[in-house]
Amino acid sequence: MTSDQPMSTAEAIGGAVGPFDDYCDGFGNPGSSGATYISVVKLSTGMVAKQMDSVVDEIVAHDRAEKNDAYAGQVNMIPSPPFPGINSALWGYDVARHNGLDSGTIEPMSFRVQFDGSQAPILPLGPLLEAGEQLFGTESARRYPLLPGTHVHCAIKEFSAAGPTSVWAAMAVGVARDRRHHTSVFTEDVGQDPIGENPARRVGKVQRRMDLMVDGLLKEGTETGVCFSEIFLGFKSQSIPKGYVGSALACVPCVVLARSAVPNPVAGSATVMLSQWEAQHGFSRRPADDRLHLAAVSRRRG
Repeated sequence: MTSDQPMSTAEAIGGAVGPFDDYCDGFGNPGSSGATYISVVKLSTGMVAKQMDSVVDEIVAHDRAEKNDAYAGQVNMIPSPPFPGINSALWGYDVARHNGLDSGTIEPMSFRVQFDGSQAPILPLGPLLEAGEQLFGTESARRYPLLPGTHVHCAIKEFSAAGPTSVWAAMAVGVARDRRHHTSVFTEDVGQDPIGENPARRVGKVQRRMDLMVDGLLKEGTETGVCFSEIFLGFKSQSIPKGYVGSALACVPCVVLARSAVPNPVAGSATVMLSQWEAQHGFSRRPADDRLHLAAVSRRRG
């Protein structure tokens, strides 16, 4: 890969294969095939009964959130800045691309104007989350999870709180238009909403949060001269009753693939689609997560 050429899918995969057959590993650990890595998007919430002191209960709730959805349990997450390098690829977008992104079934929820006058489509985050769960699997049906005990750099935010409340995790992913020279951006947010709050007010607050996340991405793009080809956006939430502690987690692990997880080339295709990757590995599509909310952001123009 040279600085004046975009990284191909083959280059991305070729340098992002780890030393283990059935486990993905954290980027930068010994034994990977090269200097590239794969970013995997994950949003999760979790809940445990309140049984100990608040510190321990929150730790256990966080561990539960790591295990839920795309399985990332028993790993050491190292907080990292939210900029995936130009030596990286996005799982579900560049590698094992979600079919809905090409078929037209995933439609923009809105558009936002960027500093150069172009419009960035705002797409639901669901396809990227689904792809991540297909790679790692779930706690009860693991596929190619991260090696237990590994150290993995992540763009990450997490929040825990005792009920009664509602915890949520949100993320915006801005895909840089010129990825030869510019990095994409991950923006995470987490928090809670009081139980019993007026439903319309809660919807309005979520609306404003989503708008602000996009505002932040566009502002960052303006300051750094980066335009986005797409912005993916969404959140998950879970009600936490009295007597329980809930946790919300938004993270993007930087990984190298398990050897067995590497997509096989398909003749005539620039990249292997997610459905093709699933078929190659004998997997079937998982049901949709009813805690995932596709944020209906406003159509503001600036």
